[in-house]
Amino acid sequence: MPRIRPGATAAALLVAALAAPPGAFAQDLYDTTALDCSFTVIATADWSEGEADASVEPSRLSLRFEEIDADGATAAIVGPYGASHIIVRQTGDYLHLVQMFTVGPLYTTTVIDRETADGRRMAVHTRHEYTDTRLVGFTSRPEQYVGDCAVEF
Repeated sequence: MPRIRPGATAAALLVAALAAPPGAFAQDLYDTTALDCSFTVIATADWSEGEADASVEPSRLSLRFEEIDADGATAAIVGPYGASHIIVRQTGDYLHLVQMFTVGPLYTTTVIDRETADGRRMAVHTRHEYTDTRLVGFTSRPEQYVGDCAVEF
């Protein structure tokens, strides 16, 4: 019987993990049917006299995605602003939801298959939007939110 060196098992597992096809360990995200997301930090960007700047503040943004179909590349978002087209892509450890509006803005939400707390997964939500006038409670500048999502199967 061959003798196994200490650490050889760990090295073999590392080689197997690196050789695995993309997404082999992220099947959970591929099978996602709904997401309840909470974002507690926001970075808002702006330009002042031609120079880019950003501020970071606490946030209370909640989003819910339903009818997530990675095979069909579609999803629905629950919210007050009506329907929008959402494209879903699962790549490796990431589930991307790309939301396009008919009036121009682009929103993206990415769930990362890394646990935060209570089985929730890391998440980032960005809003690519700019309006000349700022209205309280509405997106008027580029925003990036950081938080996590509960994943439903």
